[in-house]
Amino acid sequence: MTHSAIYRGQVVHTRFRPVRHRLRHRMMWLLLDLDELPMLARRLRLFSLNRFNLVDFRDRDHGDGTRTKLRTQIERHLQRAGLEADGGAIRVLCMPRVLGTVFNPLSVFFCHRADGRLQAMLYEVHNTFGERHGYLIPVTDANTHQPVLRQSCAKEFHVSPFMDMAMTYHFRIMPPAERAVVTIEGRDADGKLMSAAYAGARHALTDANLLRAFIAQPLLAAQVLGAIHWEALKLWRKGLRLRTKPQPPAELVSVVHDERATAQGNRGDDARPGLCPDLTSSPRLPCAVASLP
Repeated sequence: MTHSAIYRGQVVHTRFRPVRHRLRHRMMWLLLDLDELPMLARRLRLFSLNRFNLVDFRDRDHGDGTRTKLRTQIERHLQRAGLEADGGAIRVLCMPRVLGTVFNPLSVFFCHRADGRLQAMLYEVHNTFGERHGYLIPVTDANTHQPVLRQSCAKEFHVSPFMDMAMTYHFRIMPPAERAVVTIEGRDADGKLMSAAYAGARHALTDANLLRAFIAQPLLAAQVLGAIHWEALKLWRKGLRLRTKPQPPAELVSVVHDERATAQGNRGDDARPGLCPDLTSSPRLPCAVASLP
């Protein structure tokens, strides 16, 4: 059984203060099992690993950007977090390179134990300054079998010039199956500041489906970067002013021990901040992450 797949859906990003602003775009992400990548590159004509193609995935677009295997890097981070790297599957939900270009505001790594249980999540954030930073959050035993995974962490990495650093991210994840849902809520001392969500429907990873996705969005990276800068201009015109950019964290990955994950994981489905109802019920998947704040 191949776990890798295409997810096609939409991204919705809403800012609530000090001015209200909302954007929505169609988006294609791939779910890629790192161990399946060589096989996929051999089987598919339109997909390659670490070389140019219509659609490709390159290890250096993630992690520390070196030639060290991505699995090796992630397993080192797991060990640093006190977790066992026992060879379990590592799958990433992200945008691929299309015609050799890519920009991933957020890549989500699902790190499993050898027995298949989810062990940790790695949220890798990229900014438009060419920097990246990851938040590695272990998955508690109570959260392992929840339909919606809830985690949180303090913001450590500058992304948007219109957002302060004093913020907490609240992640809500529906692990990829027939659909994939990733939602983020940003809160500061005054409450909810922003929310972002991606929802996509699963399609088999075939040459035919890759070609259909390409025809629908032939300039995926340009679309993402163009949208980010265009929306930034709109915010500037609404009166928001730029913040000074701080230096990135010394560590490439912040290890987070989310003390509230267990309590949140045991709450009912009606207590899902950041997961809008139409993400979880509509077959059209009208909501969906453009960029973190």
